[in-house]
Amino acid sequence: MEMKVKYPHVQIEAEIADVQDKERMLEAMKMYVPDVIYHAAAHKHVPLMERNPHEAIKNNVIGTKNTAEAADEAGVASFVMISTDKAVNPTSVMGASKRIAEMVVQHMNRVSETKFVAVRFGNVLGSRGSVIPLFKQQIAAGGPVTVTHPDMTRYFMTIPEASRLVLQAGAIAQGGETFVLDMGEPVKIVDLAKNLIRLSGYSETDIPIEYTGMRPGEKLFEELLGENEVHKQQIYPMIYRGKTPPVRIEVVHQLIREFEAMSNKCLQEKVMDIAHFREKKLLDLQAVK
Repeated sequence: MEMKVKYPHVQIEAEIADVQDKERMLEAMKMYVPDVIYHAAAHKHVPLMERNPHEAIKNNVIGTKNTAEAADEAGVASFVMISTDKAVNPTSVMGASKRIAEMVVQHMNRVSETKFVAVRFGNVLGSRGSVIPLFKQQIAAGGPVTVTHPDMTRYFMTIPEASRLVLQAGAIAQGGETFVLDMGEPVKIVDLAKNLIRLSGYSETDIPIEYTGMRPGEKLFEELLGENEVHKQQIYPMIYRGKTPPVRIEVVHQLIREFEAMSNKCLQEKVMDIAHFREKKLLDLQAVK
């Protein structure tokens, strides 16, 4: 709606589709044949993906593979995948699924005429699930403000900064790169909480800080590049290019095949369990009658 108001001369079309449905993705891409795709669809909540790893694989890995392959088949010029700092030395299901998605994109660049790249960055202030709106809600409610660990740090960037740099990385891409955005120095989450309390007109006596413990899959600190990926020179203001390590795509394909086989087996077992449950409930009802 905002785009239509600001740019009334630009034709904007919306399509509903699921990245897990490759045929639907291909249909949409062949309909419009876009010059550039920005692939941002992902499950990004770390603790939720620890509890639902199958959903992380379906959406983040298979969804990326479907979308990338559809882009290749449709002859799209450039494909930019939005990745995360959690893909570096991942300790979580979410981070591991995004690293595998990066590997899929890197492989596709070698076998396709489409230019495939990934852009990796950390937390975006004000995005869905961002910590600042949560802290504001907790302060408005009288506290406490909850922080997982006193030493936890994160990289932060604003929405305008992140979106501009992602667009710029897509424009300068040659294909196969992993771009890393310069997010400055990491910030202690507890310092962020203290500053928000102070800027809201309170002290820590008024609004206490409570440490809740690290959640499953979380790191104390994030990294933007692994040791074997670092190019220290910026190729554009605030944009670095990471080295691309070799990808063993056959391992990724094997993982996906095994996942799909297990998913089908689990689905069949679940259907049988539901059928048995319904049959038992029916017999129980008949016994009561």
